[in-house]
Amino acid sequence: MPDADAAERKGFRACRRCRPRDASRAAIVAKMTRYIEQNAALHDNAPVRLAALAKVAGMTAQHTQRVFRRVMGITPRQFADALRLRRLKQQLRKGDDVTTSLYQAGYGSSSRLYERSDAQLGMTPATYRRGGTGMTIAYTVVSSPLGRMLVGATERGISAVYLGEADAPLAAALRAEYPLAQVHRDANGLGKWVSEILQQLDCGPLKTIHSAVNLPLDVQATAFQKRVWDALRAIPYGSTKTYRQIANSLGQPKATRAVARACATNPVSIVVPCHRVVRQDGNLAGYRWGLARKKALLDNERQHTVASKRTVLDVTTGARANSRAAS
Repeated sequence: MPDADAAERKGFRACRRCRPRDASRAAIVAKMTRYIEQNAALHDNAPVRLAALAKVAGMTAQHTQRVFRRVMGITPRQFADALRLRRLKQQLRKGDDVTTSLYQAGYGSSSRLYERSDAQLGMTPATYRRGGTGMTIAYTVVSSPLGRMLVGATERGISAVYLGEADAPLAAALRAEYPLAQVHRDANGLGKWVSEILQQLDCGPLKTIHSAVNLPLDVQATAFQKRVWDALRAIPYGSTKTYRQIANSLGQPKATRAVARACATNPVSIVVPCHRVVRQDGNLAGYRWGLARKKALLDNERQHTVASKRTVLDVTTGARANSRAAS
């Protein structure tokens, strides 16, 4: 028989021990990956269309996509993106400037480079080129109404606000978020910032309502992430918005999933209140520090909002009554 498909059409069944079908798929996918690599080299990193890849594989486009993903664990497009990112890293490590590197690697513009590669690099391309040196983060871990809270900052601003159960995992998460930075535990100089963040978590007596913790930030972000996080900081205390509403406010109504990713990658919870974003049906979606904490944050803010409005109403009513009595 010429191939496995022809054999199966004749009624033969593949051996369950040696799995020739799997070997056949692997060979086809290897052929496709070589084609993607060669196309990038010969055609100045031009993207490979799925139809062209299907012709190489001798399958339909849909079957090509399915087989590639089953063997590689990613789609052909994701494989091509990974190749491009690898080329970018190679160019940057050679010492080329960012502009030269991005075009050599196949990025059509600097905005595409920062939007797609920043999350994968873990830092801006310029910082990667320098080896990630020069960033020093001091952190402290304190008790809060929602468990242990880590606050990390550079001399320029807050870089991390994490919530958890124990100190060690929080510190490990900080080092994973900023792998090439100099990270050390030091409470000195963070006291005022920690105090302001804790005020936002206050579950006790009534406090003044404010929309966000007004603290300086020093975080690594793509242009899109920054726009999303700015929109989150504008959500009033005690209120919520949906992912779709945030996307619409940015003028990108189809970017709902991208907004959700920006919320999920927010390293400075509370300061950037991603807990105030909910699903279209009003239910709570994923929260990096657990849905229980997200619910507690929202419940606390709503309680303070209602109590504050009642206080304002009582004060206003009392003032009016005193004014009438005096007259």
